[in-house]
Amino acid sequence: MSADDLVNERQRYYARLKTQQLAPLWEFFKDWFSLAPRVSAQVHLWRYSELRELILESAAIIDPEEAERRVVVLENPGLAGRRLATESLYAGLQLIMPGEVAPCHRHTPAALRFVVEGQGAYTSVNGEEAYMQPGDFIVTPSWTWHEHGHEGEGATVWLDVLDVAVIHLFNATFTEHWPAKQFAAGPPPMDSLYRYGSNMRPVDYRRGGAASPVFSYPYARTREALEHLKQDSDWDPCHGLKMEYIDPTSGGPAIPTLSTFMQLLPTGFETESYRSTAGTIYCVVEGSGELLVDSEHQPLAYQPWDIFVVPSWQPFRLSAKTESIIFSTSDQAIQTKLGFWREQRGQ
Repeated sequence: MSADDLVNERQRYYARLKTQQLAPLWEFFKDWFSLAPRVSAQVHLWRYSELRELILESAAIIDPEEAERRVVVLENPGLAGRRLATESLYAGLQLIMPGEVAPCHRHTPAALRFVVEGQGAYTSVNGEEAYMQPGDFIVTPSWTWHEHGHEGEGATVWLDVLDVAVIHLFNATFTEHWPAKQFAAGPPPMDSLYRYGSNMRPVDYRRGGAASPVFSYPYARTREALEHLKQDSDWDPCHGLKMEYIDPTSGGPAIPTLSTFMQLLPTGFETESYRSTAGTIYCVVEGSGELLVDSEHQPLAYQPWDIFVVPSWQPFRLSAKTESIIFSTSDQAIQTKLGFWREQRGQ
């Protein structure tokens, strides 16, 4: 059989397969089983100083009841139209103004809130309010009732990150709205942190699900811990001083599907090259420095509250011009549970 005859015979065979909703694996095997990850997301940095006015302007365009949530989505330039920061994570900057209440609802995607600016706003989870300060990390576990309100002055903005793309992958998305505008009052503010987050737990505590009973991690406590630890810690060459937020009742991640971290880089510290399969979103809290990728990318200078993304398997380094404290979140938790998370250090 000639080469042309073979090509024609294959095409006829493929056409017969298609009539039975079949496809030949060998035609796309190398795409599906690549030697290394093939990633569409790109390294990107959003400068908060350039975004802030656009975010505040949304208050004049739409109110929280009409919008459900007033959020400006951070869309990765390599994922145009998909409304995602990485292939698996959604991110956006949410705004709430004094006197506003974002309606109460719940959904299967889990969410985190990382507070960027403002005073006097709160997130309520199942009726317990957590008042927001810059640098606070707040969890909204999957399928918990939550709402946002603002009892102070001035705008409050926070970074939202959700595992919604993972939930969409499994076609497991559900949303429900509370019949009233606000959820019934629950425990006093910070009750869960005092009850479960002080190296103690109630003697009769029994886990009722995968979510941590602690949902508020104040920055003041995180900052104090980093300040003490930096005095006597060995600096990890790839991470500096890096701590993970955990569920204190299990030792696992604070959110079952997301890993969350805070790291400190001392002045003048430059990390060694690092990469992992976890696409990661970073938010700078304090300090200045540069994100260094490779010769094809110019160094990206960061300042407080800038947000940047490092996709899966992208080598990068961080160079701290001044002492830097940086929050980050990724899908490492779910990758680790499923057994395929991988890292490479110092290459």
